[in-house]
Amino acid sequence: MTAAPGVGLWQADLSRTTASFEVGNLGRRARGTVPVTGGSVEIAADGSLLAVHGTLDLGAIDTGIAKRDLDLRKPRLLDLDRHPAMTFTASSVQPVADGWQVTGTLTARGTSMSVSGIAQLSSVDGREAVLTATARLDRRTLGIRAPAVLIGRYVDITVTAVVQRS
Repeated sequence: MTAAPGVGLWQADLSRTTASFEVGNLGRRARGTVPVTGGSVEIAADGSLLAVHGTLDLGAIDTGIAKRDLDLRKPRLLDLDRHPAMTFTASSVQPVADGWQVTGTLTARGTSMSVSGIAQLSSVDGREAVLTATARLDRRTLGIRAPAVLIGRYVDITVTAVVQRS
């Protein structure tokens, strides 16, 4: 693993932090992006990851197909008029061979669920670091009901965060 960033709180540079997702859709893979509106990580004195928090603006979801984006706003799907944000707050961080296993609470659609994923550090230059987190969530746990042929059960999310010391 790359050397750890220094101890303290690091904030996401929102202009260079990205979130993307992939899900089955009518037998193919649908991809999209979601703006990141907030994010931070806290690093302990020993270089371990202590805390992770992030917020996404689901109201600005972009799949590249305007009609699909409008459909996702509907109450039976993401219900974006009532719940435009998705948040994640870590409750547990454990070191693994290539990074950290991060478990926490993801909230979207007014529902909270436990999600686990892997966070990896790809670079550190003293003033900033790049972390990539990947997770898979079960859309049904969030109450998104649709036939699996229309929307796959699992959504793969990747967040690449450029963080800077606060």
